[in-house]
Amino acid sequence: MNVASDLCPPEQSVGEPATRVDCLLSSRPAWIEIDLDRLRRNFQLINQDKPSGLGLLSVVKDEAYGHGALPTAKVALECGASFLASSTIQEAMQLRDAGIRARLLLLGDRQEAELPWCVAHDLTCCVSEPSTVARLGYLAARAGKRAPVHIKINSGMNRYGVRWDQAAPLAALIDSTPSLFLEGVLTHFAQSDETDKTFALVQLARFEEAMRALAQSGLSVKLRHICNSGGFLDLPQAHLDLVRLGILPLGVFPSAVCRRIPGIEPVMTVKARIAAIQQLQPGDSVGYGMRYVAPSPRRIGVLPIGYGDGFPRVRNQGFALIHGVRAPLVGGTAMDALMVDITALPQAQLWDEAVLMGRQGQEEITVHEIARLKNSVSYDVLAGWRSRLPRIYIGQTSPDDNQPENGI
Repeated sequence: MNVASDLCPPEQSVGEPATRVDCLLSSRPAWIEIDLDRLRRNFQLINQDKPSGLGLLSVVKDEAYGHGALPTAKVALECGASFLASSTIQEAMQLRDAGIRARLLLLGDRQEAELPWCVAHDLTCCVSEPSTVARLGYLAARAGKRAPVHIKINSGMNRYGVRWDQAAPLAALIDSTPSLFLEGVLTHFAQSDETDKTFALVQLARFEEAMRALAQSGLSVKLRHICNSGGFLDLPQAHLDLVRLGILPLGVFPSAVCRRIPGIEPVMTVKARIAAIQQLQPGDSVGYGMRYVAPSPRRIGVLPIGYGDGFPRVRNQGFALIHGVRAPLVGGTAMDALMVDITALPQAQLWDEAVLMGRQGQEEITVHEIARLKNSVSYDVLAGWRSRLPRIYIGQTSPDDNQPENGI
């Protein structure tokens, strides 16, 4: 997490989440601010919105989409999440090494070399191959454990999983392995947050077909889960036992058309300070390729953040918020700098704060706006901010003694 500052209060140790706005002047004048109190409120609003008894899994893969896996996981567990999910064994082990004891589901398939780590550290695997089941069963038996597994159903996304009409034999194999137990069955929506739910409903029907086949074989599971954030918002008939939420608690809705929960707000803000000011005369150009030529005397602020930090590499597109006003970006984004026209802001001075993504005053630049500049999606933008941007945490993480034990 890397957020030390010489200006943090004396009691604030290096590498720990910041608790005061005094820490915002980090070791570099560009940073990401994560509001943990807002994250906590988002989880509370989700808990009020969801049916009682519906389990919550918090997806914290890829550093919780750039927000920090450990702080996000602690808040999620404090707010009632019964499961966490990561994508790689390294992500999972970082949480275990940090003392996270909660149930942790590994999304995707595992190669054989990873399986001993999964058994040793109580990581729950998704399985879709008989060979994985056999190896897991052997390792769990040798460790004297009965390891839970979740079958991944391929209901049409054709990424991971066993085909929906071929799942019953795999479930029977798990059931016949004494050192394993079939705890869950899951699939993943390919398109749950768009207006047209046709294919999502096809996937739900295929998942239900797989579950009927298991029931006909005398098999039952404790946890059926299919919904991501879009499915949770728009497909209540697919909630089942558990929903997997990644982007929604972070305050970002997965699409422009999905249902809204009032009060949910973005947790992440990207900021920088004006590091230089240039006075341009008519005909002066700005940046690589001379993509902007001043039509009149202009005042240009330089922000020390660029595509090396994850900002889109654009030319004469986008805005920064300075003194609560949208100021246009000019020239081309460089690796470590971008330029902003502050001619209309005579009050703007060196080291004033600018917001590249987030709110300042009454104005806001949303993650979706940055995604349009990047010709991508909000998930890519959030996860794409590089680690060299310090993360400054506002608000307290949950205390270690609030973590649930390793059980659901």
